[in-house]
Amino acid sequence: MTLASLSPQAALPSPSTAVWQLGPVPIRAYALCIIAGIVLACWVTERRLRQRGVAPGATLDIAVWAVPAGIIGARIYHVVTSPEKYFGAGGDPIKAFAIWEGGLGIWGAVAGGAIGAWIAARQLGIPFGVVADALAPGLPLAQAVGRIGNWFNNELFGGRTTLPWGLQIHRMDPDNPGHALRDDAGQPILEPGLYQPTFLYEALWNLGVVALVLVLDRRLKLGRGRAFALYVMGYTVGRFWIELMRTDEANQILGVRLNVWTAALVFLGALIYFVRVRGPRDYLIPLGPTATTTTPPTSDLSQVDLSERETPTRAAAPEGYRVVSEEQYAAWQDTGVVPPATDDDSRPDDGELSGDTSAGDLPETAEPAETGDLAASGDEPADDPSAARTDRADATGARPADRDS
Repeated sequence: MTLASLSPQAALPSPSTAVWQLGPVPIRAYALCIIAGIVLACWVTERRLRQRGVAPGATLDIAVWAVPAGIIGARIYHVVTSPEKYFGAGGDPIKAFAIWEGGLGIWGAVAGGAIGAWIAARQLGIPFGVVADALAPGLPLAQAVGRIGNWFNNELFGGRTTLPWGLQIHRMDPDNPGHALRDDAGQPILEPGLYQPTFLYEALWNLGVVALVLVLDRRLKLGRGRAFALYVMGYTVGRFWIELMRTDEANQILGVRLNVWTAALVFLGALIYFVRVRGPRDYLIPLGPTATTTTPPTSDLSQVDLSERETPTRAAAPEGYRVVSEEQYAAWQDTGVVPPATDDDSRPDDGELSGDTSAGDLPETAEPAETGDLAASGDEPADDPSAARTDRADATGARPADRDS
């Protein structure tokens, strides 16, 4: 029996081609995986935003800002942490813009995407914490899909191994990116031995982070950005040990890969945020035309105007959102009535919001004139027209949600 006979016969293959030509246009597997991941993340985020009261289509408005900003941030992080490839001896600064040749850093992608999402959230009047928590399980799902692109590129693998799931790696052609070198017989050339499929480990770990966030978020009803912090903690723990297994070139600090240090520092930051920040989960009620046309889920079918279905029109974008509790949001879904403003709005409750303007329901701060006559007659006092218009404007809520997380 020889040592070779003890080696496992099973192995994970790798594709020998990562780029296909569609006429003059190259179709890159890595780009397709990134796009597929973005689509999945948007789908998950849209569903979670709707569950919290955000109007349909908000995710697309957020993605318009977040996706480009994330790509730019990912590229900036890669260039800054690997400057010798572009600005060192023999480097080509123009190559810093050649994003199609690879080189995206997840840390820069998250930071850049967060800035873009924050800008979009401000424009839409949505608290940023609500957006971040909605994205929390979608982002690791997108990362898991994106790692499949590394498999096509025959990159981001670990050291040699004899495990049954060891990975075969092709020797890629530097003069023909996306294609393996071939021998005289036209067969793709494999590197000797098998390698740790670290890209696969990270993809599976990310799927575990998705499950972790979904389970704990449902059980603990996380809010104020804590679900996103949980994702960050889960991801960085996995990235820490997986990064130690990788053998591709990387800058080091004190003999340790830069991304290992980054993962540790980001984990600590997320942990501090998760522990220090408290508060219930926020729900949103759209204000303006969208709020007035919303049909309660429990309404009688006889009250539905079928003509609206025959000539569907796109719902108007909300003028803003009111941040409410889970109980208030559930009541709004049942009745379709916007709840009165709370003390968080820094103004007294408005009786018009609940549909009851009786004197007994007026807030304590309200001082109706001629209370003696009111008690004698039982009639409500005549409202000042200008004050009524002001209260009505507050009731429609032509303002964005005033609490960001």
